[in-house]
Amino acid sequence: MKLSVLDQAPISWGSNPEEALNNTLKLANETEKLGYTRYWVAEHHNTNGLASASPEILITRIAAHTNSIRVGSGGVLLPQYSPYKVAENFKTLEALFPGRIDLGIGRSPGGSQDTRMALTDGVNRSMAEFPRQLQDLQGFLQNTLPKDHPYRLVKAVPRTETTPPMWVLGLSERGAKNAAEIGAGFIFGHFINPEHGRAAIDAYRSAFKPSQRFDQLRTAVCIFVVCADTEEEAEELALSQDKWLLNVGKGSDTKVPSIKEVKNRTFRQEDLEVIQKNRSRCVIGTPEQVKQALERLSEYYQTDEFMIITNIYDFEAKVHSYRLLAETFDL
Repeated sequence: MKLSVLDQAPISWGSNPEEALNNTLKLANETEKLGYTRYWVAEHHNTNGLASASPEILITRIAAHTNSIRVGSGGVLLPQYSPYKVAENFKTLEALFPGRIDLGIGRSPGGSQDTRMALTDGVNRSMAEFPRQLQDLQGFLQNTLPKDHPYRLVKAVPRTETTPPMWVLGLSERGAKNAAEIGAGFIFGHFINPEHGRAAIDAYRSAFKPSQRFDQLRTAVCIFVVCADTEEEAEELALSQDKWLLNVGKGSDTKVPSIKEVKNRTFRQEDLEVIQKNRSRCVIGTPEQVKQALERLSEYYQTDEFMIITNIYDFEAKVHSYRLLAETFDL
């Protein structure tokens, strides 16, 4: 089984964006040494708790700071941007780091309506345009726009010999079919909502059409994981992630709270129920417990790759969680 990393550059209480981004570089270095397959950075806007607002810039820094691990976006929010500009950004990255760049694409609006309008400079693009944008992006990357396309004479530069593979991040059959139609890889966001995961993966498998970059279908599943030497320690570390997810769901503070702060809080019954429901998005436990859970999910989803996201308060405990996973899976 292959393991990869999704990093949102979370900011812990008492810390700052500079430290969070420095931790991103440290984690990228460590997970490369441990044998992880790829390191992706997310795109989030107008939030005080996540420092990953510009994946293209982070990818450049991470790829320059590492040697072999694949580096990519998880993902660029295409509805807010020009497919042509995204293609040129990632062709430039491919020229700088040949064979190491992944282009992960998301359909999210990027935040509130005001946030989205700020991203698009006031242009209210329809989210229904996403499949067309995906096709245009692929056409610009591979120089395969149809002859009747209005921009067929516009070429994305630099004209690299290779192009980064495209992956579509999705939560539903619709997202899966978008990926399948253009022959892209498909990442299912179990860490956001696992409810329709099997149906989405099945839809992707049924509709997949081979492309220049993928002659066979490729899937991965992204999931929250907290791993520690003992079950008790893992449960305690996960408290900060539990509260963070609760806050994110409420649209409140998105910095990662400390375990001490969480223990000092009194939760309402409805909050406890949300926390319990959110645990379906996570795997928490000892290395053996986590391994068994991921192996069951691997069989369920019929995938051989998991993208691991760990948003806990203590950075060293986070690194240790990734280290334990690498050891137990013998990466």
